[in-house]
Amino acid sequence: MKKLITIVFLMVCSSYAKAQDLIPTRSVFLELGGAGLPYSFNYDFRFDKTKMDSWGMRVGVGGYATENESFFSLPVMVNKLYGKGPHYFEMGFGLTFFAFDENRYNYSYCADGFFDSNGNYICNRVVNEQNKYEFILPVDGSPSVMGTMNFGYRRVPVDGGFTWRLNLTPIFNNNGFWPLFAGVGFGYAF
Repeated sequence: MKKLITIVFLMVCSSYAKAQDLIPTRSVFLELGGAGLPYSFNYDFRFDKTKMDSWGMRVGVGGYATENESFFSLPVMVNKLYGKGPHYFEMGFGLTFFAFDENRYNYSYCADGFFDSNGNYICNRVVNEQNKYEFILPVDGSPSVMGTMNFGYRRVPVDGGFTWRLNLTPIFNNNGFWPLFAGVGFGYAF
């Protein structure tokens, strides 16, 4: 009888431990807009693996390359969830490191010239200008960093699975503050 009670007790404890492991404290998601700027692929996790409504962190990577330009972003944020599954309010802050091909933003043009007797244009003064890159806010050069904040809704099913989020993501740097940037994300919680 003692063996049977011990076995039942161990089974209950192991099922309780497994239930604790099933809390979806990690997720992978694609975010359009948000901290990754144009878009990013992200991994989010809770520091306390036994609670969803706790502090966590997210790390992502985004970017693109075309024939004429390239862009790379790396968002890193700390966040806190408030609420009960599956509905959470999310609040966070962090930095987005990014780099871009700044060569395409330098250009020169003829500011003053004339046509000679043969019909050839002669330039008297060439102006070289550097057009500053902007992603909503002016950026001083590449690589650069932007501060980010996050306020929004996150839906995480209690057993894991499809998750989504909608966030207001204010961004800022030494050239200003833009409070109305936003992001939407879709992914998988586990």
